[in-house]
Amino acid sequence: MTNRQIVVKELPQGTLEQSHFELQDARTPVPAEGEVLLRTILMSIDAANRSWMQGATYRDAVKAGDVMATYSICEVMASNTPHIAVGDIVAAESVWADYVTRPARKVQKLPKIDVLSHLISVYGIAGKTAFHGLISVGKPIAGETVVVSAAAGSVGGYVGQIAKALGCHVVGIAGGPEKCKWVVDHLGFDACVDYRAGGLFKSLRAACPNGIDVYFDNVGGSILEATLALMNEKGRIACCGAISQYDSANPSGPRNLPGALVVKRLRMEGFIVMDFANEDAKAIRALQTWVSSGQIKVTEDIVDGLENAPAALIGLLAGDNKGKRMVRVGTDPKT
Repeated sequence: MTNRQIVVKELPQGTLEQSHFELQDARTPVPAEGEVLLRTILMSIDAANRSWMQGATYRDAVKAGDVMATYSICEVMASNTPHIAVGDIVAAESVWADYVTRPARKVQKLPKIDVLSHLISVYGIAGKTAFHGLISVGKPIAGETVVVSAAAGSVGGYVGQIAKALGCHVVGIAGGPEKCKWVVDHLGFDACVDYRAGGLFKSLRAACPNGIDVYFDNVGGSILEATLALMNEKGRIACCGAISQYDSANPSGPRNLPGALVVKRLRMEGFIVMDFANEDAKAIRALQTWVSSGQIKVTEDIVDGLENAPAALIGLLAGDNKGKRMVRVGTDPKT
C-alpha cells in the first residue's frame, strides 16, 4: 500500500515557497513491537512549523530530507500493544503523511467527541495554548485591558474570547479591515486595530485609553515594540510566537528592550503549551463551559488534501486564515 508523504526538499533562507517541499510515495510502515500504525485524519498547521526549519527550538530542527513534522489526530489501524486498540482515536507528534508508526507510549488516546476537528482547535493545541498562556502567564483581572496580536488566528481568537468571558476590555491586532471587522463583529472583541493601515501606535493608543495590562504576543517585531510602549506598570506580556520573524533571514526585535521592562516593571514570559500539560483538564472544562454558553465561538479553517499542506502553511504565514487552520488528510472514522 502506497504511503504519500511530504518531504522538506530544501530549507528556506527567506520566504517559504512551494518549491521547498516535495510530495513522495513511500511504503506504508509496519509497526514494530510496542508500536501502532496510525492513519492520519487531521494535521495541525501552525506558524511553529516554519520555526522548526530555522533550527532546534523546544524540539529538534526539521532538516532537508525530513518528512515535515506536525501534530495530528489519527485512527489506530494496527497495534502491537495491549494499551491501544485498533479503532482508537489518538493524538500524536507526527509527520505530513497518510500513515505513520509511533511508539504506543508516545500517543494520547482521545475522548469521543461529536466534532473530531474540535480536538485540534478549541479543545486542542489552539484552545489550550490560548487558555494557559492567558490565564497562567497573563493573569488577567476583570476590568483590565487585554491586547492580542494575530487576533483572527487560531490562538488569538480564543485568547480574546476568553478575556471577554473574564470581563476584560479586549483589543485585537489583525491584518486588513475585513479581518478586523470580523474580529469585532463575530468574535466580540471591543476593538481591533489594522496593523497594515499604518499608524499602529496611534490607533492602538486610541483603542486602549487606559493603557495595556496584558499583551498576548503572537508576532514579535514592530508590533511587540508598539505595545511595549503602551503597557501599564506591572503589566504582563505572554510570548507565544513571533510569526513576523519566521520568514525573514534577518529577524529583528523591539528596540525598547530592556528599558521598557525596567521602567514599567513589566513581566515578559515565553511559554509553550506543553508547559501546562498537568492543567489540561482544567483548561478543557473551562473551554467546554464557555463554548456551551456561547461565550466562545469555534472557528476552523480546514484545507482538504495532504498535497495542499505546503500551500496551507504558506498561506497561514501570510495571514490568509481565520481561526484554527488544519489539513484534512483522511475521513473521520465511521461511528
